[in-house]
Amino acid sequence: MRLPALRESLAAAAIMILAGAFSAEAAAPPAQPAEGPGGIGDRKATVVKRLLGRGTASSYAFYATGAAPEGGRPVAVFLHGWGIVNPQSYGAWIDHLTRQGWLVILPRFQELNRTRPADAPANAEALVKAALADLAADNDAKPNRDRVALIGHLAGAPLAMDLAADAKAHGLPVPKLVFAVTPGGIASGPKSRGITLGDLAAIDPATIIVTMVGDKDTRAADLAAKRLLREATSVPVDRKLFVRILSDDHGFPALTATLAAPAGVDTAYDGGAIKPDPEPKDAPKDTTKPPPFRWSPEMALTGEQQTLVAQVNLARVDALDYLGFWKTFDLAAAAAFAGSDATTLKNNPRLADMERWSDGWPVKRLFVETPRPAPAAQAKPAVQPAAAKPAASARGR
Repeated sequence: MRLPALRESLAAAAIMILAGAFSAEAAAPPAQPAEGPGGIGDRKATVVKRLLGRGTASSYAFYATGAAPEGGRPVAVFLHGWGIVNPQSYGAWIDHLTRQGWLVILPRFQELNRTRPADAPANAEALVKAALADLAADNDAKPNRDRVALIGHLAGAPLAMDLAADAKAHGLPVPKLVFAVTPGGIASGPKSRGITLGDLAAIDPATIIVTMVGDKDTRAADLAAKRLLREATSVPVDRKLFVRILSDDHGFPALTATLAAPAGVDTAYDGGAIKPDPEPKDAPKDTTKPPPFRWSPEMALTGEQQTLVAQVNLARVDALDYLGFWKTFDLAAAAAFAGSDATTLKNNPRLADMERWSDGWPVKRLFVETPRPAPAAQAKPAVQPAAAKPAASARGR
């Protein structure tokens, strides 16, 4: 009776030894570059972390210490996913951007369990406008309103498209780039739950739009990404890109491109530790009463949303971040600010390259595609006079 138990113990020990040997000998993923697109940037920089506004109507601002360049800092407006209101969930990406010289604004457009998705676009627009006004007098922040990019993750992706569409009409700077990663949370109709898309045809034709998805959980994100590109009808096809980042388990740890992959936790950006600036003594007191609060079921996170939020809040940084999402954004922003287009970006050999595992094997490259133009609307045939001959058959039109 003791022999089978001994065999099981030996087998378990052998498996553990083999697993340890595999992890020790498996190829390691490529390291983050020191400089350039996706790179670490200025390691010595100290990052300023500010909370602008009061109460729930507030935004976070991040930028490196020291005077901004003469022309000001480029502005990245980071629109979080639904239920992901703490900037630490995106802290690694924010840290990368600030060390590359960006001013990052993260508007907290949602109060958990108290904000309707339908109210998110107006909330975000008001917060971004107020944050830019507050930062205009700060010589270290100094936002350059001519060099603005929008980053949106999950529900933040359609929100970024809405902000781009409303920019001219609502007095916001017109973004040169909209970068929508693993988009989702789009309302399917006027009464459905989610972010309602505005008239995306109002997006400035000079904007570059990049949608980026992973190869895991792809169907919903693919459909959403292609819908965003399709409905921005004023933006020409050569200013749009659809990018897919691929999972790769050649080495250890494996690279897995899920909906949560664009996030990367850095507790140095914990929103709870960032306190608002002291209010001036002569600041006018707000005497307006907020409207009465009315709860509705759409304010609460669903079970699937809670699971996704938990995954995002545990996301680690890997090569998919710095060689995938971050590098693609950096290259796209450089192209947009230089007045280039998405076709030139697509032809950049650095874009799809994900470098190599430590054993020399290439990491799976990005899939980069120019979206197909939407089919032209079929013109209705003109009504012919009764006496005229019928036209030839139009089969296959």
